[in-house]
Amino acid sequence: MIITTTSTIEGHPVRQYLGLTTGEVIMGANVVRDFLASITDIVGGRSGAYESKLQEARDAAMSEMQEKAHRLGANAIIGVDIDYEVIRDGMLMVAVSGTAVII
Repeated sequence: MIITTTSTIEGHPVRQYLGLTTGEVIMGANVVRDFLASITDIVGGRSGAYESKLQEARDAAMSEMQEKAHRLGANAIIGVDIDYEVIRDGMLMVAVSGTAVII
């Protein structure tokens, strides 16, 4: 399935719009990861622990969106938007949305 942030796919005209498709994931971070990330924040550098958690959440949200689009009969998703939000300490929400289409 082609997934893109653009509203068109070059060389593949949209034959049918099937509607909005979404995926949402809320993930919590654990105490050890928080502690290691705070050390990284103090000494500087990137927090690999949080980066991997963020990627895991994004991948899960994208998979959920793709599964919903597949159930609609889509073979592509266009206009994808990815939003990140901190719900509260240690809770991360990733929400993705796009338009399920047949190309």
